[in-house]
Amino acid sequence: MIAREITPDILTIVAIDWDRKLFDELVPLPEGTTYNSYLVKGSEKTALIDTAYPPKTAEFIEALKQTGIQKLDYIIANHGEQDHSGSIPAVLALFPEAMIVTNSKCKELISDAIPIPEEKFIVVGDGETLSLGNKTLQFLLTPWVHWPDTMVTYIAEDKILFSCDFLGSHVAGSDLYATDEARVENAAKRYYAEIMMPFRIHIRKHLERLAGLDIKIIAPSHGPMYSRPAFILDLYKDWASNETKKQVIIPYASMYNNTTKMVHYLADRLIEKGLYVRLFNMVQADAGEFAKSLVDASTVVFASSTVLAGAHPSIVYAAYLMNILKPKTKFAAVIGSFGWGSKIPDRIREMLPGLRTQLLFLAPVQVKGLPKEDGYEALDNLAEEIYRANN
Repeated sequence: MIAREITPDILTIVAIDWDRKLFDELVPLPEGTTYNSYLVKGSEKTALIDTAYPPKTAEFIEALKQTGIQKLDYIIANHGEQDHSGSIPAVLALFPEAMIVTNSKCKELISDAIPIPEEKFIVVGDGETLSLGNKTLQFLLTPWVHWPDTMVTYIAEDKILFSCDFLGSHVAGSDLYATDEARVENAAKRYYAEIMMPFRIHIRKHLERLAGLDIKIIAPSHGPMYSRPAFILDLYKDWASNETKKQVIIPYASMYNNTTKMVHYLADRLIEKGLYVRLFNMVQADAGEFAKSLVDASTVVFASSTVLAGAHPSIVYAAYLMNILKPKTKFAAVIGSFGWGSKIPDRIREMLPGLRTQLLFLAPVQVKGLPKEDGYEALDNLAEEIYRANN
């Protein structure tokens, strides 16, 4: 781990976690991640913006020492999660004179997890500033991207926005900036889907506020920085909008291949009508990839074999994810096969209380055993309904 220069007075210390495969025991990391912190040297004071994930603390402190700074005045805590605040005790041990600058909610959350004396905190409010001499840090509260304590830090003199989790991506790499925009877009969209999507309304408001800033560089706490801010800002505007694309996502689970036959038949009919279709066998699917597919989709079709009159557990999980992620999806349907009885359509509806007023459920298609002529006719009708709903 090394410190690298952004400007002559601003350095970034990036802890690259090449091998981490799961975040918070929940979020898959197919491309690893990074934990980024930033050292800002003003003419009078020096500040460190965020720290590192605890397993990276020793490397982080060594890199901080190698910057040659003799005094640290402030540790800016944009967010209380441990991947950003976890190395604060080690930094304080190295620079005991440093004060922690954060908002009141972040102070509370850090204090809950780390035993830091009350007198070590400086609490700032929305829009307040802190002078480093020739550089001024401005703090903007951005709650619910993705915790209630989050804020961003802006330096007007350098036109740099330190956005913490906001606008980040889980992707390990040595590039300082997002030079491979296609790769970063894919990682950032997945990151948005898994972490930010439930807070679309808040994100839209924060984007409007950021539009009033003159931003030359966006420096997040995960993934590469953006030397072309419009790249990530425009993506977020699209993802967080209410506009969907003509995309049909079909999470499915099939115990004896009957539901699979239905899924493939329906997919073919939808493709014939010019709709984009993506299938996810949820027994083996990457949950993060499924979440990412929901960002733009207009329609989700849950397809399941029947287990004790309800959906297969993997489809229950798919419905649970959709409910908590709250995508902007407009239409839903349920198809599947059963042996002696099924209540899957009702059960799926019950599992989506967060989307109850948003989703329009189309007529379900349930068949007994192997799909037959009438079952395929019902799927033809459903394909036509989905097409009309999307046009």
